[in-house]
Amino acid sequence: MQNDEKYLRAKRKVQYLKAFYIHLTVYLLVNVILFFINLSFDSGNWWFLYPLGGWGIGLLVHGLSTVFYGGFGSKWEERKIKEYMEKDI
Repeated sequence: MQNDEKYLRAKRKVQYLKAFYIHLTVYLLVNVILFFINLSFDSGNWWFLYPLGGWGIGLLVHGLSTVFYGGFGSKWEERKIKEYMEKDI
């Protein structure tokens, strides 16, 4: 039973991490393309910074949710489960 739980937890961590890496890759590719489009057509106004910053905030939130909700910071969950199990015994 415990091995199944560990497997499911590890699988969930990998899914969250994979989704974050995909998000990061798309963010970098799209913003590099926007940068070159901006420099090619309108070098006086740096409008590519707006999507860079806005999307960057979204990427930051995604990264934080990956760390905390994705299981990397979930040691407290395991401690609480053990604590409640010991109280019931």
